[in-house]
Amino acid sequence: MAHIGIVGAGLAGVGAAYALRESDHEVTLLEKSRGVGGRAATRRRNDCVYDHGANYVKERDDRTTDLIRELGEEGLVDEIGPVWTFERDGEIDPSDREEERKYTWEAGITQFAKRLLARTDADVHKTTRVESLARDPEDDAWTATDADGDDHGPFDAIVLTPPAPQTADLLRATDWPDDDGALEALATAVEDVPFRTIRTLVFGYDFSLDVPWYAAVNTDTEHEVGWLAREECKPGHVPDGETLLIAQMSPEWSSDHYDDSLEDAAEAGASLVAGLVDDGRLEDPEWVDDQGWRYALPNAGLDLDADDGARSRARDAGLYVAGDWVAGAGRVHEALWNGVDTGEAVADRL
Repeated sequence: MAHIGIVGAGLAGVGAAYALRESDHEVTLLEKSRGVGGRAATRRRNDCVYDHGANYVKERDDRTTDLIRELGEEGLVDEIGPVWTFERDGEIDPSDREEERKYTWEAGITQFAKRLLARTDADVHKTTRVESLARDPEDDAWTATDADGDDHGPFDAIVLTPPAPQTADLLRATDWPDDDGALEALATAVEDVPFRTIRTLVFGYDFSLDVPWYAAVNTDTEHEVGWLAREECKPGHVPDGETLLIAQMSPEWSSDHYDDSLEDAAEAGASLVAGLVDDGRLEDPEWVDDQGWRYALPNAGLDLDADDGARSRARDAGLYVAGDWVAGAGRVHEALWNGVDTGEAVADRL
């Protein structure tokens, strides 16, 4: 029986663990935060449940839909409402795109990761920030050292799933004496994956917003608001008679205001939202919340032609990378299935 370490319990890490569920191998996930799911994250405040990162899972393929339903129909939400569009002028209009079914859960989108992990015997260590890795050349085993100086392992294989910039930092903090240049080549290729920053602002109101859409998305990337969604459209998320808006600001606005206080960012953001919806009441929310995603979404994938075979040599040594940034598409299902594919590759090797 082998021991596999997975850094990160987002959907890629959880997918890798899920792929290994029927093997005889021991699986340990090391997650820096207090929860699982990564950007597929849920909070509970002021009697509300809200998804402040990924808002739902799209029905993009049969295997994703089949898996979601296999995990259990109880609490599953598959009717949310239409997504309309707007451009720089802020006019919100019906989309000409065909509507896709969208999945989440009454208890929030983090249920996806939780239900997947419930099918495994994986051991999850939360609030464990991995800062360095080392490979013992004598027994070919990996060790992960966290921010408190504690070691985890030894692992026969290790899978890195944080966003590409953080994975690149980990690779550069790795002691692999016999890497033959593979480590540096892989770190450089991973480091070159471009990411965009998103700051999510959450606005709670004590009245109902009467609009015909669940969400509106900016299609020309010229507005300060990139995405605006109404959590009250999801059953079980918001008390009757209230409105809860999830505003994901544009990458440019988010970068410029990333370090602003919540008070300042919320004041500016609420004004933009009120102007977009053409409802002055939205300038004065009852309560606010936020989440900064420094590395929210990849703009491209890992260039497998640029690493000079480094990823293959790293895999031969038991070192793997996985995530939506490997696939090059910032989608929940892309992260999941890239993790599943990676977990299957680990199982085949061991």
